[in-house]
Amino acid sequence: MSGVSDAQRAQRPDRDPGQSPDRDPDLAPAEPSAQTPAEFWEERYAGTERVWSGRVNPALAAVAADWSPGRSLDLGCGEGGDALWLAEHGWTATGIDLSPSAIARASAEAERRGLSGITFVAADLVAWARDPAPIDRGAAGFDLVTASFLQSPVEFPRERVLRAAADRVVPGGRLVVLAHATAPSWADAAHAHHDFPTPEQELMALGLDPAAWRIEVAEVRERAIPAPDGTPGTIGDTVVVAERLG
Repeated sequence: MSGVSDAQRAQRPDRDPGQSPDRDPDLAPAEPSAQTPAEFWEERYAGTERVWSGRVNPALAAVAADWSPGRSLDLGCGEGGDALWLAEHGWTATGIDLSPSAIARASAEAERRGLSGITFVAADLVAWARDPAPIDRGAAGFDLVTASFLQSPVEFPRERVLRAAADRVVPGGRLVVLAHATAPSWADAAHAHHDFPTPEQELMALGLDPAAWRIEVAEVRERAIPAPDGTPGTIGDTVVVAERLG
């Protein structure tokens, strides 16, 4: 379906956001897709094979491991790797993705793991950004909102969604934004069209009020990502963590 090797897929965390973007630049088309977001993401997930490994994104696990659990919201949850990990660590987790197939797979995995307190919702993040509460069912907001790798080959108002994500964080809660900062070390020039936001650019896009937010992390972290032939490689991720002051 995606043309990704088993070795490469096994090293990937789980996710590709629903109305969101492409999680790994090596999977992205060389040119922007002419499909609608709903068509693109449902086609990505509609096959019988899992797209991602089912594991949490390493950067999220690293920053969130010691946080006290509460209510979490994962935007563009894909097959649910991050939300499932959060639920396993005591969070009451919600994941939203545009693809019904991805959501069905995430829900089935939650059931297989015997997890309660986790909800997956098939919805468009653009519609969610306009009126979040009826979709995420979080009238009181969330202690943690995550948005990972929302870099899309189809039309997607990323800045609008990220700012809506910040608005859903309650005082004392945190926002985590992850993005590809580089192409994989083994990538060719076909990946040059991608936007790779720096931590500074992410903070500008978020437009957080310094009187209301404390930036805990804003940096690029390197992680391993094997090439399609299985040889070792690396990729840089922009990691931004902000705490809403209360």
